[in-house]
Amino acid sequence: MRVMIVGMGVQGKKRFRIAGPDAVGTVDPVADGVDFRHIQDVPLDTYDAALCCVPDEIKPELLHYLLSNRKHVLVEKPLFSSDPMILEKLKQLAESQNVVCYTAYNHRFEPHVKALKQILDNGELGRLYFCKFFYGNGTARDVRNSAWRDQGLGVISDLGSHLLDWTRFLFGKINAEPEICAADCFENRAYDYCIFNLRDRVLIEYEMTLLSWRNSFRLEIFAELGTAHIDCLCKWGPSTLTLRRRTLPSGRPDERRQTLVCPDPTWKSEYQHFLQLCKEPTHNIDTDIWINSIFGALRQKLKLT
Repeated sequence: MRVMIVGMGVQGKKRFRIAGPDAVGTVDPVADGVDFRHIQDVPLDTYDAALCCVPDEIKPELLHYLLSNRKHVLVEKPLFSSDPMILEKLKQLAESQNVVCYTAYNHRFEPHVKALKQILDNGELGRLYFCKFFYGNGTARDVRNSAWRDQGLGVISDLGSHLLDWTRFLFGKINAEPEICAADCFENRAYDYCIFNLRDRVLIEYEMTLLSWRNSFRLEIFAELGTAHIDCLCKWGPSTLTLRRRTLPSGRPDERRQTLVCPDPTWKSEYQHFLQLCKEPTHNIDTDIWINSIFGALRQKLKLT
C-alpha cells in the first residue's frame, strides 16, 4: 500500500512513523521538509491511500477529492459538519467508488476496551444499568495557543468524540438526546470542561476536561451481575481492567483484575486494521453521522452558531 500523509503536525508525524515504508510522500501547506504543499499537486498514480491529519473544517472537501479519485482514506477524528448531508454524500461516494473512508478512533484498540467489548457481548454482566466515562488531559494551554483548536465545542468535540465512539463500539447505537449537566470555559475560549448524559437502554454519563494536569481516563459499568472498571490508557500506563462479580443478596464481590504496562499499541493496531479494510473496502461513516447528530444537538443546547 502506497500511502500519502496529508498534514504533518503532531498526528501526521505519528502516522508517518507508523506507516513506515508504506509512506511515499508528505503534504502540508506550511511545514518544512514536505514533498508537496497541496494534495492536488500529488500525481494520482503515485499513491493508493491517504492518512489525513488536518483541521476539521477542511476535512469534507479533502475527503471528497480523495474519494472521487478512488483513494482509500484514513482521517483523524472527529469528522463532522453543520450540514448532515455532507457526511451522507461522503458515505455514498465511498460506496460508489468502492474505497475505504475510515475515521480514526485509535482508542478502540486499547486492549482493555477490546476485552470489555467481549465481556459485554458474552453477557457476563447481565442487564446494564449505567456507565460513567471520564477523560481528562492537561492540554488547555496548548489548545488556547492553537490557531484552530480553541473554538466551537472545544473539549466536547476533541475528547467527547472518543467517548461517543467508545459508546457505539461497546453498546451499539444509542437513540437519545444529550442532556447537559455542566459546560464551562475556565481557561479557554471554547469549552474546556463538560458533563452530559445520554439516556436510552443504558444511562451513560460523559465527563471530559482539558484541565486534568495528570492525564486520566476511567470507564465504569454498573450492571445486574457485577461491575467493570477500566483505569487509565496504555499510553499513560499502567492500565487496569477490574471485573467484580456481584454477591447476593449483598456482600464483598469476587474480583478479577488485569494490569498492563506497555507502550501504546493502538496506533499500530489501527493502521493494520485500516490496511485490512482496504482489501474489502468499507467505511465507518454511520458512526460519524451519529456522533455528528449528538454534536448538533449539543450545539443547539449551548446556543452555538
